[in-house]
Amino acid sequence: MSTNSSYFGSSSVRAAGASFAPSRTGSARFTRPAQLDDALVAQLSGGVDPQQLTDMSHTTAAALLDRVHHTQDPQVVQRVLTLVEREGVDLVAELWSDADAQSLPGVLWRLYMLRTWMRRNGASISRIWRVAEMVTTSASAIVGVDQAPDATDIERTADSILSGAFTGDFAVALERAGIFCGVISSVLAKESQRHTAFADAQHHMHDAQEQAKQSAQSSHSPQLPQGIAKTAHSLQQTARDFQIAAKLWRKGELE
Repeated sequence: MSTNSSYFGSSSVRAAGASFAPSRTGSARFTRPAQLDDALVAQLSGGVDPQQLTDMSHTTAAALLDRVHHTQDPQVVQRVLTLVEREGVDLVAELWSDADAQSLPGVLWRLYMLRTWMRRNGASISRIWRVAEMVTTSASAIVGVDQAPDATDIERTADSILSGAFTGDFAVALERAGIFCGVISSVLAKESQRHTAFADAQHHMHDAQEQAKQSAQSSHSPQLPQGIAKTAHSLQQTARDFQIAAKLWRKGELE
């Protein structure tokens, strides 16, 4: 499957402190699919240290989920959905970010960060999703997103996954999130391989002098495949976290 650079667009999104604020490079040239910024992807993977889990993280996660399931009040759902925007990512991180991925607070943290990431990177993710759907799969139907989505569709899907965790079947929401991360990861992994192969071909085509000139002009090129591969790996790990958590929830073992 070809993953032409034009599908990834030209904008980039970088973490700006705890707000993960988007920024644009202003360049019309593709640099890398780091529109899916590494800092936010790293937050998706979370800090896994079970020893740091506290009773408060588990209590708040369980109470929040239980409250919405029992009320189903649209206003309550909206407040929970926009928890990060209203309370700030730092507060949510302090409560849940150190929780193990195979715990309720840990997986809720990942769901909130997934929503933030999807909404910040809607345009770039929509292009990558269209690349993935060049080969017809069931992913779009399961995740609940069009095969050819735009940025608004990605944002709507982000809200749907998180709200579905609170108002619908929690395991299904986790599976949707896992499949979504897995699809994006797969495209980025192939993009990394493509760039690596292209770099290897260039290496053999040019003599040492030409390589030296090009190296001076594009010193960041060797890091490009590594960066994409790192992002793909982080997303794939997050996909596995969601899938494992879904199984634990169905067995009544996600606490």
